[in-house]
Amino acid sequence: MNVCSSLIDSDGSESRYGKYIKLAVIAGLVVILDQITKILILKNVPLYHSITIIPGFFNITHIHNPGGAFGFMAHQDSSLRKLLFIFLSSSAICVIFYFYINSSKTHPFLASGFALILGGAIGNLIDRIRFGKVVDFLDFYIHNYHWPAFNIADSAITVGVTIFIFHLLFKKMP
Repeated sequence: MNVCSSLIDSDGSESRYGKYIKLAVIAGLVVILDQITKILILKNVPLYHSITIIPGFFNITHIHNPGGAFGFMAHQDSSLRKLLFIFLSSSAICVIFYFYINSSKTHPFLASGFALILGGAIGNLIDRIRFGKVVDFLDFYIHNYHWPAFNIADSAITVGVTIFIFHLLFKKMP
């Protein structure tokens, strides 16, 4: 019996063991890629400096976001904000982990979405604990209209939430 066959049940679905390996691999890769890219930005790109990648469309721009999504609560007291976002992030991680372990093995795409959200939440939580804010650097824009800068963790969360919404809208929930 090889390792791969122990990850699949006789009906062709993921085994419970395989499901946790999948969670560790997906969430772990998100956290590792997120933290490596942030380390590279912190070491090589000065704060508020931009490197043009695709003129008129995409820059690497080193920004720190003390708030939530789109700068939510960015101007609140920093100690209150840090505690609030660490609490909210930790709570979200617990909820997503609960959803993951309770997702049906017949819905592996949904489980992958939850793993992406979990990895992204952990990646941003690491920043909040270390710095009290999140390091963002992906800056997409058209002319002078910029989408708020984001990072790998934010991207994983967005893809995971999109998968979850797909399952909700098309009644693909277990």
